[in-house]
Amino acid sequence: MLDTSILIDYFRSTDKINTRLVQLSEQYTDLFISTITEYEIFNGATTEQLNFWNDVLASFTVLSFDSSAARAAAKLRNKLKKQGRTIETADLFIASVAISNNLILDTFNRKHFLVIDSLTLL
Repeated sequence: MLDTSILIDYFRSTDKINTRLVQLSEQYTDLFISTITEYEIFNGATTEQLNFWNDVLASFTVLSFDSSAARAAAKLRNKLKKQGRTIETADLFIASVAISNNLILDTFNRKHFLVIDSLTLL
């Protein structure tokens, strides 16, 4: 599963063929994003960018922040509180979707997710 940072890197890159997204798409047959990532992308997109993002995101399976993910997020938040740690809510939700679907997460913002020991990062 990909974090938003992988998609943003692809968007910003002038040499798209050498991006992490292209490397991953050559390595794996199925790539996933969460509905949280989908929200972050479209929330930051301008009207001119919508066609680009619609085309790019069409190739992903989008996983919902469902009941299982919500429960995983609550459990994670409580565990982090006890440890005196915090994580942004969007990152918590992205991580919980990955965890509840038994997926590995790839991100350029590893620091954001390293506090979650039950999450496997690529």
